[in-house]
Amino acid sequence: MRKSFIASVAFLLASSTAVLAQSATDGKVKIGILNDQSGVYADFGGKSSVEAAKMAVEDFGGKVLGVPVEIVDADHQNKPDIASNIARQWYDTEQVDAIMELTTSSVALAVQAIGKEKKKIDIVTGAATTDLTGKACSPYGFHWAYDTHALAVGTGGALVKQGGDSWFFLTADYAFGYSLEQQTTDYVKASGGTVVGSVRHPLSTQDFSSFLLQAQSSGAKVIGLANAGLDTSNAIKQAAEFGITQGGQHLAALLFTLAEVHGLGLEAAQGLTLTEGFYWNRDDESRAFAKKFFDRTGKMPNMVHAGTYSAVTQYLKAVQKAGTDDTEAVAKLLHDMPVDDVFGRGGTVGANGRMIHDMYLLQVKKPSESKEPWDYFNVLATIPGKEAYIDPAKSGCDLVK
Repeated sequence: MRKSFIASVAFLLASSTAVLAQSATDGKVKIGILNDQSGVYADFGGKSSVEAAKMAVEDFGGKVLGVPVEIVDADHQNKPDIASNIARQWYDTEQVDAIMELTTSSVALAVQAIGKEKKKIDIVTGAATTDLTGKACSPYGFHWAYDTHALAVGTGGALVKQGGDSWFFLTADYAFGYSLEQQTTDYVKASGGTVVGSVRHPLSTQDFSSFLLQAQSSGAKVIGLANAGLDTSNAIKQAAEFGITQGGQHLAALLFTLAEVHGLGLEAAQGLTLTEGFYWNRDDESRAFAKKFFDRTGKMPNMVHAGTYSAVTQYLKAVQKAGTDDTEAVAKLLHDMPVDDVFGRGGTVGANGRMIHDMYLLQVKKPSESKEPWDYFNVLATIPGKEAYIDPAKSGCDLVK
């Protein structure tokens, strides 16, 4: 009888231990979406990325390991100090397990450094600098939707092949702009082109006239806009006023997405070449996802929105498979698990945290070519992930040396 009782107690203890192992460490799973919700990149990601994250949670079933999944969000105002304060508060006092989106490279670098210090996961879908998976890499940091190298290979490579072999850069004056200019410069020169000059402008510039006049007087065949969001849209609008494209120079919008094309309008954007990691009108699966997204946001998703959906989904899959939300266990699976969803088909994650997936070279349609609302792009080419991204072994990340 005594042996039977002891055996029963041992069984219950073992069962309890197993249940605890297959659980969230604090009784919930909490994901923070930290991005620009009121500034120059509000349409690029913004509140629509928050909705994409909520869609991912709902499609996953609302729970993981039997506990609810909560999405919290905040506006970092494109300021690394504000983002850092929010990240520390979320990690230290609000039990946030992972932070995602992180538009603006200076912000993403700051938050990833905090995540590395505190052993917390971040998945970047909104920022572009390759430093995130290079010299600033982290065992807990992941870069998901695109980066400056992929943009350079796509848009830069296409224009050089078309004869655009001399470039002048109009560059946003912070980490993202520097990285995008450098990556594109390297690719242009490797392809036999030249760079005749560059000028830097502050984030959220309203008047581009002096910068555009320098670009125009350079005589470069291509003016590379190494900026994003409203900065790119405003530069394109003002370039039209100066007759830059009419004079024979080509504008290269190095980071321009569906959201910015919609804001600018087809009349002004037609003919632009750009690179994205997602296009809603690609096939039946992407169209079905886009319709659900449109029903709750009133817009079609760009690569940042779809990438955020993918990142949240993959994180929850890793938590489920690990049987815990413990950072070390989940990070290992995020590195090891293949990615296969509406965004990252056939994707893989390198040791440096870079998710490698196909990119798409796109050209903005003429108004007469568009068959329905948001039908903005012709797909010129698919860029295989292995061509679009730096080989993780050559990224400069200590994790893969």
